[in-house]
Amino acid sequence: MDGTGGVPMVGDPGHGAQRSWPEARETARRLGRALAVPPREVPLDEALGAVLGDDVRALVGLPAYDASAMDGFAVAGEGPWRLIGTQLAGAPAAHAGLRPGEAVEIATGAHVPKGTEAVLPYERATVAKGRVEGDAVPGRHVRWSGEETAPGETVLTRGSVVTPAALGLAASLGHETLPVRRPRVAVIVTGDEVADSGLPGEGTVRDAIGPVLPGVARWAGARVTRARRLGDDRRALRAAVAGEDADVVAVCGSSSKGPADHFRAVLDEVGATVMVDGVSCRPGHPQVLARVGGTAFVGLPGNPGAALVAALTLLVPLVSAMADRPDPGRVAVRAVLEGDVRPHPRDTRLVPVRVAEGHARPVGHDRPGSLRGAALADAYAVVPPGWDGSDVELVRLP
Repeated sequence: MDGTGGVPMVGDPGHGAQRSWPEARETARRLGRALAVPPREVPLDEALGAVLGDDVRALVGLPAYDASAMDGFAVAGEGPWRLIGTQLAGAPAAHAGLRPGEAVEIATGAHVPKGTEAVLPYERATVAKGRVEGDAVPGRHVRWSGEETAPGETVLTRGSVVTPAALGLAASLGHETLPVRRPRVAVIVTGDEVADSGLPGEGTVRDAIGPVLPGVARWAGARVTRARRLGDDRRALRAAVAGEDADVVAVCGSSSKGPADHFRAVLDEVGATVMVDGVSCRPGHPQVLARVGGTAFVGLPGNPGAALVAALTLLVPLVSAMADRPDPGRVAVRAVLEGDVRPHPRDTRLVPVRVAEGHARPVGHDRPGSLRGAALADAYAVVPPGWDGSDVELVRLP
């Protein structure tokens, strides 16, 4: 296996080298564009937030039938009208049609009989001795078949993000699925000391990054299809990496170079092309980006705060590009960074901040092992090496 699967590489010199933070994000973005996923039909309840891979057309007209827009009386011709029956929503048509001078009591959403010229709302009607009187305006309060949307009309366009309103529209037009670009992400959390339940204690820690990644992936336009936990076992990690059926495999906690960190060795064994091997940033330095054929692999540090920074550095640009959508972390505006923040001489610092009126104020609690700062923050302030105090770039947090 040569690691490329016959797909041309993305013109990225120095594969496997440690990258600056901006270079790492751009490398991930380029790889995502090269591995853009095809549209897949998914159920409506899985499509929210995804990008449409094709236009969506109306399967029926909207409304699908002539329906009452008000509770009242469907009438034909000039009044007063003789009341001949009742028509409820969802019930079969009780009358073949109305002749001039006839009316039926009708509920909102009910099918109006043939010959209906208007619906007279209750509040404008008077009923006595089986006759209805009132001022009915021709054509009013009837939703005519296809007046909102014609059958076959394009209602949602390729490249649009599926919103709650778009889901409702698709359902109203008869769709059960939508064609979306939504990369599938598998998550593997490693570490003999990591527990997925209970209180942390001596020698054990709770998995903090596993619960973070599904929300981060969804925010970027992807979906975590599987999450599993492994100990520090090289064979088990290789079997898991080789057996995952996903567009992206994110491995947490085995991306450094210690005796229990096997991810790089596993990538070498499966013939991966490593494109990023470490990023010059703090926290989050031991990150990895690689590919085998059409699958991308992201290695994240085991410390939760560092892992979140790494996810925003590599995973989010990667999967958002695969989904054909902008990176949601990128913020067009810059901010004045307040407080006593010192740059690193070689690495980019990612500092959790609260943002208001163009100013970013650090919230503290920014150690690699903690998510407290990120939980309090709106964004990370990007402090480049040798920062001179000028305005800083922001990376939005999910």
